[in-house]
Amino acid sequence: MRKALFHPVIALITLTVLVCTAGCGTGATAQASPIRFGGPQAGAALHAMPPGKRSLVQWPTRPISFDEESRVGGAGRNTPIGVTTLHGPKSGFTGKVWVWAPPEYYEKRNANKGFPVMEALPGSYGFPRNYWIGSDLKLEENLAQWSRNGSSLPFIVVMPVLNPDDKQYYDGSDIPGRPKIGTWLSQDVPDLVRQNFRTLKTRDAWAVMGSSSGGFAALKNVLQHPDTFKVAIPNGPDIVPDSPLWNGHAKEERENNPEVLARRLMARGGPPVYLAFQDGSQENTVLPKVRQFIARYGHGPVHTRLQIVPGGTHSAATYVQGMGEGTMRWVSAHMQGPTA
Repeated sequence: MRKALFHPVIALITLTVLVCTAGCGTGATAQASPIRFGGPQAGAALHAMPPGKRSLVQWPTRPISFDEESRVGGAGRNTPIGVTTLHGPKSGFTGKVWVWAPPEYYEKRNANKGFPVMEALPGSYGFPRNYWIGSDLKLEENLAQWSRNGSSLPFIVVMPVLNPDDKQYYDGSDIPGRPKIGTWLSQDVPDLVRQNFRTLKTRDAWAVMGSSSGGFAALKNVLQHPDTFKVAIPNGPDIVPDSPLWNGHAKEERENNPEVLARRLMARGGPPVYLAFQDGSQENTVLPKVRQFIARYGHGPVHTRLQIVPGGTHSAATYVQGMGEGTMRWVSAHMQGPTA
């Protein structure tokens, strides 16, 4: 099932409003300076010496300058969201990536600490923008507030485009003869974060979250790459691949099927992964499939949880609500927090 989480007309209006209101509140300023999250412009907290070899901290390796997209208000304390165009060296794909670091990242007391990372994937086509940067959903502001009240770890959030165009779904995968979106999401985007932020040298500090088609990509990537990601938050996800671009590639489609990947992970005994499913109570098409997946595969190394949002629909706003109602606390309990 491929439902857009926002009606196309509404999405266009929302995009227009965001552009027109840049410079106000959480919008970008016209004279914004380039941002270097891993360099001297990032503030005094980033001037500390790199940790020793035995540390879990992965120090930034090749920091670049990001353009300022917007600022996060409220509990986000005016922290910037940056954007860059990434030419993926492993996938060969070129696309936009937005990044945000929580307020704790800039504090002097955390100068030698690496932080956990969440890759956030949108629904629908997720092109040319990733809607998790939007001030209407307030994902970053909410994450900052949840971190402040102790119900979430302070995550670095990276938000890449999901597809190379707005005409086809690529199932977050390397479909033969098509742009290698699977490699883009699982290798190039995480590498960009490692190059620019203080992260951690452990899978325990990496999560991927997504909605609808992005939820499928989150589910698939954790099961396919448990050496990279430990946790997924699949929101209203598809359960099996359904892009028409798989036609003629049945073997490769099977290799990207979460049901097949879950069985294989269970057969070899791990490593353990944690799947925090979220659905609105009104998602009558999606919810039964999620329940069936949990019943079949939610045991052994595949740990699952289902957050049902009362009155919730197939929408990003529903999933942000669910994250605050228990999902982020459960996810954070199974991940590595900021560590020196």
